Amino acid sequence: MNIAALLTSAGINIAICVVLFSLYSVLRKQPGNVSVYFGQRLSSQHSRRLDQCLERFVPSPSWILKAWETTEDEILATGGLDAVVFVRILVFSIRIFSIAAVICTVLVLPVNYHGGERMHTHIPFESLDVFTIGNVKEGSKWLWAHCLALYIITLAACTLLYFEYKSITNLKLVNIIGSPPNPSHFAILVRSIPWSSEESYCDTVKKFFSYYHPSTYLSHQMVYKSGTVQKLKDDAEHVCKVIIDASLENTCKPSFTQCWCSGGTTNSFKMISNEIDIDSEHGRTGYSDKHLDARKKECPAAFVFFKNRYAALMAAQTFQSSNPMLWVTDLAPEPHDVYWSNICIPYRQLWIRKIATLVASIVFMIVFLIPVTFVQSLTQLDNLQKMLPFMTELLKKKFVVQVVSGYLPSVILVLFLCAVPPVMMLFSAVEGSISRSGRKKSACCKVLYFTIWNVFFVNVFAGSIISQLLVFSSVTDLPTQLAKAVPSQATFFTTYVFSSGWASLAIEVMQIYPLLCNLFRRVILRIKDDSQSESLSFPYHTEIPRILLFGFLGFTCSILAPLMLLFLLFYFFLAYLVYRNQIINVYIAKYDSGGQFWPIAHNTTVFSLIFAQVIALGVFGLKRSTVASGFTIPLLIGTLLFHQYCRQRFLPVFKSNSAKILVDMDRRDEHGGRMGDIYEHLRSAYNQSSLMQDASNQLQCFGHFEDKRNDKSSEDTEKGKGIIQKDDRPWYVNRTLSSKAVLGAK
Repeated sequence: MNIAALLTSAGINIAICVVLFSLYSVLRKQPGNVSVYFGQRLSSQHSRRLDQCLERFVPSPSWILKAWETTEDEILATGGLDAVVFVRILVFSIRIFSIAAVICTVLVLPVNYHGGERMHTHIPFESLDVFTIGNVKEGSKWLWAHCLALYIITLAACTLLYFEYKSITNLKLVNIIGSPPNPSHFAILVRSIPWSSEESYCDTVKKFFSYYHPSTYLSHQMVYKSGTVQKLKDDAEHVCKVIIDASLENTCKPSFTQCWCSGGTTNSFKMISNEIDIDSEHGRTGYSDKHLDARKKECPAAFVFFKNRYAALMAAQTFQSSNPMLWVTDLAPEPHDVYWSNICIPYRQLWIRKIATLVASIVFMIVFLIPVTFVQSLTQLDNLQKMLPFMTELLKKKFVVQVVSGYLPSVILVLFLCAVPPVMMLFSAVEGSISRSGRKKSACCKVLYFTIWNVFFVNVFAGSIISQLLVFSSVTDLPTQLAKAVPSQATFFTTYVFSSGWASLAIEVMQIYPLLCNLFRRVILRIKDDSQSESLSFPYHTEIPRILLFGFLGFTCSILAPLMLLFLLFYFFLAYLVYRNQIINVYIAKYDSGGQFWPIAHNTTVFSLIFAQVIALGVFGLKRSTVASGFTIPLLIGTLLFHQYCRQRFLPVFKSNSAKILVDMDRRDEHGGRMGDIYEHLRSAYNQSSLMQDASNQLQCFGHFEDKRNDKSSEDTEKGKGIIQKDDRPWYVNRTLSSKAVLGAK
């Protein structure tokens, strides 16, 4: 690929971005689109009125200025700690790749361009290979420049990572201490409760914790079977009971309607009535039926509440039985974060589900080799002509060659990758995660592994196989083969940054799918009420892997093909503005994982650094530079030691709460006399849905109805009327505004 093909790809994506950003600046001002572009403001009522004027139809950059001026405190209040972590990932990327771009442009790029004996042509027709390390001749003394640049980038990245990890850890601790009482701090989730034929699960839980935790046990809330099938079954049973009760009020006089509704003859109807009368004689009318119904719906799982936070922490982290497969305890998720559908999964099935999802993920990755290999065939035009002779004449046209080699491969790969996040979210749900944030975190890791493998490794080896018909024969040959293949594929990765980076940001800010849904709802269905529109949660499992993948490509190609860093840096600047705008205006934070995505970002960045060093070691070996190779080994060891230190110093804070902090919070609440209010709050903290209300009233299992909330990635929702608690976060409350009022905050 030459410079002209690269500029063609860049020009197409720039044109797409300009058009979509201009359309967005106009569409966001229209009152009919307020539910699409201001969903977060609709829920929080932060707005001012908009005057009807011509300005609504003129593109303007006002949203960029608003996104730039938004403070971190505002992002924390709007999107939670996860949103702050996401923005910090972007800030870190901007900082480190600004340093890398300056160093590599000044120090490495001239060496790559003038390091070989190749005769240079006019710049637009210059091959991009002359800007890579592959153009440097063997035994060149200028390879010390690449080694020095690698040292500077690694030291800068580790320094920035350390301070970011430390800052986010402190922010997480401050957020825990300063937040209002959280029901999840007083609750644990107990699964795999032993079954007893003599008593219900509810009685078993009460007896167990009253005996083994007598001084700290407060109460518990049973988990009941839920889901679409269970709801239909419960509705059918409820209808039958209503019909039977109505029939009893008519003194059980036989009639055709009563016999038909009860599903039997007049005699059978009398038999049912007699059985109910017998129950009444033994004093079990009403309560017995509800008690039996509740026992049938009980799952071997429960939320157990304790009198203080420290007791709940200790109960969650210790074995409750000599058999670790029974009485399994975990810290309870926040009420709005509970993924009810998975709590009733038998605990013994979880390991089978994890193995099944692992196998399914591997199979999916293998199947995905087909489109990746096809994409790489488009980048090798000579081989493409051999495979498809009828395209020989077409591929002789200059513009067609530039589009096919510079733009089409990355676009096709991006389209195929659109199917990955929903599939991985499904796999994460099947795994059995007990929280929605945990499911999204698991999906984030799966999408990250998938994209790094398919976008980088498979493309590298597929391109190597197509062009050279070679593949490494052993693991020891891996660095050498990567050192040969990565520089040659750097141009493809650059165009991928255009298609998956720049264009995706324009599509993200446009919100095309919600915009079409809103248009259909208003024009076809004639629904004008904004309160009936769906709310979106931030797709961390899609966006974080994309950013970390670009970071991986940036570190890997920094000294190999530094030309990519300029385009990559522009992407991170644009992403910083776009995602801040989306956080403060569009997405509603329905739950928060407490910054659990930062360890993923840290680990991926360290892996990227180590991988870049391994590639550099292989390249220096191919170029026969023993000095550069020797200096790279200490850098590799130092990076591993830095990673181990961060794991020991910061990672435990993200895995569990500190006993010291929880005890201090308990004493503060006790001295302030707030424990009584907290205990009352726990009585309305956890409940699945309205179908459990009768059973919970009879069995004294406390709860509240979860708000109906829709997730962008097809999350399960539970319907019910939400109880607004005084210490809930602002995004837990659904409110609506008029379109004109919200549009004022443009």
